[in-house]
Amino acid sequence: MLIFDAHIDTLSRLVKTGQGFHQAQGHVHLQTLRESKIGAQFFAAFVDPKLYQGMALHSSLQMIDQFWQLVEEYSEELRFAGSAEEIIQARKDGKIACLLAIEGGEALEGKLANLRMFYRLGVRLITLTWNHRNQLASGQSEGNDGGGLSKFGREVVQEMNHLGMLIDVSHLNELGFWEVLKLSTRPVLASHSNARALCDHPRNLTDEQIRALSAQGGVIGVNFFPYFLDPSGKATIGHVVEQIDYLIQVGGIDCVGLGSDFDGINSVPQDLENCAQIQNLVPALAQKGYGEREIEQVMGGNLLRLCTDVLG
Repeated sequence: MLIFDAHIDTLSRLVKTGQGFHQAQGHVHLQTLRESKIGAQFFAAFVDPKLYQGMALHSSLQMIDQFWQLVEEYSEELRFAGSAEEIIQARKDGKIACLLAIEGGEALEGKLANLRMFYRLGVRLITLTWNHRNQLASGQSEGNDGGGLSKFGREVVQEMNHLGMLIDVSHLNELGFWEVLKLSTRPVLASHSNARALCDHPRNLTDEQIRALSAQGGVIGVNFFPYFLDPSGKATIGHVVEQIDYLIQVGGIDCVGLGSDFDGINSVPQDLENCAQIQNLVPALAQKGYGEREIEQVMGGNLLRLCTDVLG
């Protein structure tokens, strides 16, 4: 079974703290990744809002360099993957497939040339916004008053379609979400989002959004942050299973995946306290009544199919 996580923020943690990946710090480090049975992992280069003014590109390049250092230093266990074919080959060779993402279109600094450069450096996914307005679109904290996609944002969507990159609509406001779905010729990803009907938070998706994203072949990676699982901010693995079950009921089995947000969240659900415990979802889903094939889809099969459709 392939376990595939669509979003962690480990790169920014390592760059900020100077910690080594071998040190037992954070939710994801070498030992927990070894124990996790994860077969494919998106590493996100998160653009800190404090660096939006003139430093976003530089910061992203620092984290991309950190990514490549990890892949090279731990090459006996990790391997870069830029396509579904390379994910599959890494798995056959007993390696963890490592994919590279950028969280926050500020990194592009208004230039399509930077988008193409990032692609050449291995980036295969971009989360268009974080929570605020940038040169591409408005984040969820702006509401729809901030507007949808800018002219540059529309150009980025089109160029990402052309290059074969995953467009991530997590954090995007609703107006921007609908504009992306209308404009994109390829299915899109909500890498770390949940269902708003179960937890009424603007970072979560409405039923209408879930159905529309699914209808276009997209995938939603369930986020483990307790405040996106339950308004109380207290959650267990059961809340994650409830989100998975609800998303399946609304959007169908093909639209659900995992997007833990490990190392980007300051609290975690009980029994999902680091990446080594992500495999706990397998028996939890079986107990909920899901069969082996359905569990395989949720744990990683749907994300692999999306990568096949978009990355090749």
